[in-house]
Amino acid sequence: MAVNAAGFWIRLGAVLLDALIIALPLAILGAIISGGLENNEPVTKALSFLYSLLLPIFWRGFTIGKRICGIRISKLDGFPPGLGTMLLRNVVGGLVYGITFGIAAIVSLVMVVVREDKRSLHDLIAGTQVVHDR
Repeated sequence: MAVNAAGFWIRLGAVLLDALIIALPLAILGAIISGGLENNEPVTKALSFLYSLLLPIFWRGFTIGKRICGIRISKLDGFPPGLGTMLLRNVVGGLVYGITFGIAAIVSLVMVVVREDKRSLHDLIAGTQVVHDR
């Protein structure tokens, strides 16, 4: 079992906090960059992608939601993720979820619930785990 593996509910809480805390500022920033609310979806999606890709690299595996919940992304050796790890986790994992029309996302959710190590599909792809921070 992963040391201090974070389960489904706390991970869901962190994702919801990220959505609440980050979505509105990103939408406003996207509107400023794109010149209006009706044109900002691509900009907002790009900013959201960069947030989820880069913040865990620069902030030792945390996003804002994960920090509040006391959990973080970690490589299996305990070190924080780097760029290659986060690209595997977000891009390759996202492609797998998209190619399977979301079926892999459902499988991933079930994996977090039933696996002893609480690792999802994108965690397996990237060699990561989500753990409680000490």
